[in-house]
Amino acid sequence: MNTLSRSGASAHETPAVKTPGYSVPARQPFIKRGTPQFIRVTLALFSAGLATFALLYCVQPILPVLSQEFGVSPATSSLSLSAATGLMALGLLATGPLSDAVGRKAVMVVALLLASVFTIVSAFMTGWQGILIFRALVGLSLSGVAAVAMTYLSEEIHPSVVAFSMGLYISGNSIGGMSGRLISGVLTDIFNWRVAVGAIGVVALGAALMFWRILPASRHFRAGSLKPRTLAINFRLHFRDAGLPMLFIEGFLLMGSFITLFNYIGYRLLAGPWYLSQSTVGLLSVVYLTGTYSSPKAGSLSGRFGRGPVLMASMALMLAGLLLTWFSSLILILGGMMLFTAGFFASHSTASAWIGRRARRAKGQASSLYLFCYYVGSSVAGTVGGFFWHSFAWTGVVIFIATMLLLGIFVAQRLRKLPELSAVR
Repeated sequence: MNTLSRSGASAHETPAVKTPGYSVPARQPFIKRGTPQFIRVTLALFSAGLATFALLYCVQPILPVLSQEFGVSPATSSLSLSAATGLMALGLLATGPLSDAVGRKAVMVVALLLASVFTIVSAFMTGWQGILIFRALVGLSLSGVAAVAMTYLSEEIHPSVVAFSMGLYISGNSIGGMSGRLISGVLTDIFNWRVAVGAIGVVALGAALMFWRILPASRHFRAGSLKPRTLAINFRLHFRDAGLPMLFIEGFLLMGSFITLFNYIGYRLLAGPWYLSQSTVGLLSVVYLTGTYSSPKAGSLSGRFGRGPVLMASMALMLAGLLLTWFSSLILILGGMMLFTAGFFASHSTASAWIGRRARRAKGQASSLYLFCYYVGSSVAGTVGGFFWHSFAWTGVVIFIATMLLLGIFVAQRLRKLPELSAVR
């Protein structure tokens, strides 16, 4: 406990003045772009995003390998990912409100450490049930990072650069997703999938320790109540807002589309006429690098053109990329994956920043609800997509994803018409 306090956990956050139901910290300046504090926050949350998404998605390129080793179907193999994202979604309902009560940093540190350890242990499991149990525990642990990181940024970073900062954090997510897939794909080809997953767990453990050391303590955290009545009141407030429920729907559709494409594109490219190797399929994860540009760029464009138009344009970019993957040319497929990925991270960055802008109170709970829908979309659509793949091959997958994206563009159009709200601080 002493070590945790010295490293800046919530126990040593800004002294607060008590008010009924909340603890209000003394006025402190927001962290501005270009300052040493901003650099520390950026590096810390970049490493957290990298570790989180490497741990979460490291099994995706090896789904065909798991199918073969454990004798399960593609849809059943995808449960190794869906179990993690599903439990992550459920955990968000608890970890967001928990961070509203006890502080942001402590929740994130413990979550990252546990997820890294569970990943290492999962590499030693010999039965399919054991794999699913520890993958579920990984997802449950990571729920303590996803929503809390977004909330930390919305509270601590100056309002003028929150969207940009959120984009940088999500660019870390994109590199993490790429790294997890790339490392697991290549190491599986060289050694085996157990070595690959274990190595990712060790790297993530190092990232978690760095995060612990360099993330500044919260200065604008307001401790809320964990009483069920307070949580219920905040829940109702979020759903009475004109925009938040539509943003929750967007989270479901965005992640559902994204995870479905990357779950089954590997099955397609490992077969004819391409017959790519497992390493090559893993190397295709470099398309995630497009997210490192599109995420902060979307934040900058949102300030100029508004969040609604940027969200609609980003989802239209996803749809254009998806349609390119319908062709048989490997160049067109790769180009389509790049466009689709860039559009996804721009869309997610825009929607994430919008949540913090619209939530009037209990921002951790609001972010949790968005990410709950986001990861439910991953689990549900990612698994349902397997049935479309089995019944209609890639054409069925494309039609399934296109339907979700068209619905998402319609919802974004309705969001665009809503008046902007000032950030509540």
